[in-house]
Amino acid sequence: MPYLAWRYPNIQYFGIITQVLSGVKPFLMFFLVLGCKKGWDVVYLTRKKLKKAIMVSTKSITRNFTSGSIPKQLLLFMLPFMASNALLVLYSTIDMVIVGKYVGTAGLSAVSQSSQIVNFATMVCLGFSNAGQVLISQAIGAKKRREMNDIIGTLFTSVLLFSLLLSAVMLVAHRGILDLLKIPVESYAMAREYLLICAAGLIFNAGYNLVSAVLRGMGDANRPLLFIGIASAINLLLDLLFTGYLGFGVAGAAYATVIGQAASFLFSILFLYRRRVAFGFDFRRERFRPKKKYIAMIASLGTPMAIQSGAINLSMLFVNSLINQVGVVASATFGVGVRIDDIVNKLSQGIHYAAMPMISQNLGARDQRRAKQVVYFAWLFSAVFTAVCMLLYVLLGEQLFRLFSDDPAVHEMSGTFIRAILWMFPALAVMRGSGAFIQGLGNAKLSMVLALLDGVILRIGLSYLFGILLGWGFYGFVLGYGVAAYGFAIPSLIYFCSGIWRRRRALSESI
Repeated sequence: MPYLAWRYPNIQYFGIITQVLSGVKPFLMFFLVLGCKKGWDVVYLTRKKLKKAIMVSTKSITRNFTSGSIPKQLLLFMLPFMASNALLVLYSTIDMVIVGKYVGTAGLSAVSQSSQIVNFATMVCLGFSNAGQVLISQAIGAKKRREMNDIIGTLFTSVLLFSLLLSAVMLVAHRGILDLLKIPVESYAMAREYLLICAAGLIFNAGYNLVSAVLRGMGDANRPLLFIGIASAINLLLDLLFTGYLGFGVAGAAYATVIGQAASFLFSILFLYRRRVAFGFDFRRERFRPKKKYIAMIASLGTPMAIQSGAINLSMLFVNSLINQVGVVASATFGVGVRIDDIVNKLSQGIHYAAMPMISQNLGARDQRRAKQVVYFAWLFSAVFTAVCMLLYVLLGEQLFRLFSDDPAVHEMSGTFIRAILWMFPALAVMRGSGAFIQGLGNAKLSMVLALLDGVILRIGLSYLFGILLGWGFYGFVLGYGVAAYGFAIPSLIYFCSGIWRRRRALSESI
């Protein structure tokens, strides 16, 4: 039986196919893209050709990084990610700036502490999302489109259900978690309020991060920028309304955060659903039924990544608990300093996000030489960016702290934070290249080991050593927090340069 299809120029697979029966109206329709060089025309397909063509192409969203100029591709790909991350930092920073202005130092400490707890849960979910991103990139590199659809459906269901589980845990155990952190008495009630509201909305946070990870895996950097832009704009307006004008305090900042995340997630789903042909995922109910094969792969790859992400945030909570014992001013100063540090970290992370799918695609296509070149250019861009940020931090550091707090005591302590944290920046530059390579390769276990070395053993150990045992106080806590990053940077550099990774089997072979 022949099939009737419309085809359009310069698009590889798009149109409507109808089964044609003599004397009967068409009853079977599919979305399809058939490349052609001239205008619309009619194409007849046999059943065999239809089966081959029905694999929906995602050319309009997916980008191919297996050929072309690497520095140009990386530069153009990383800039939207850096802009997205800048908005992400703005999104999380708005709460602290407005709370610092309208609520004061105690409120600033409360938001800083509770947001670290929420970030821990977010980063655990993001670990599984990043695992899906690697699988999607390698499937694209290996030209396995059908398998990519199954990965996306399984990933959506798994991550969103897991976020609901984490949300329930935080809601039930919130008092115990806050007690472990030794939250200053002045901030405790506000920290509890902020945590409960944000924990209830964790699914929206995990959701829009999930959509962004899927699109990153497909080589799309522009739409994540759009989605985070929506969240940031709504958060800013509602923060000013709830916290500033209506006087809701810390709770207002929490509500603004959750509503912004919910709007971004729901808009991203609607946006992709309306463009589901180009996206390559049809959103049918059966697509969201998890496939055992991909659950196992996501769990195998995502569990180490989740532990990696969670360990780093867990160490942050421990260092916070040490600093909280110094007092509310130290707590607020560290909270502001970490937020400023997060600006540099998140912006440079845009290089990591761009490099990782480029590396994955080329490894999936079995082009190791090109994958290595991506790492070299990632190092180059990251080194330039880091040097500029260090210079700005030295020249304008105290002024940045003044944006968050009007407390003179916080301004005075900011210099101590800056002197200690600058030691971390060279390690960040190294990690953006070699860390992206390890994740793009799919060596999640090594990533986990290095993250535990950085986030647990060194960050906690060195902070305790410098701050408590050596008696360096606040400077020692921050210094230990910063130099721990070399626990990831140096081994990852050695791993990449040694070439041991060449012995690993490409993930795309198992997809």
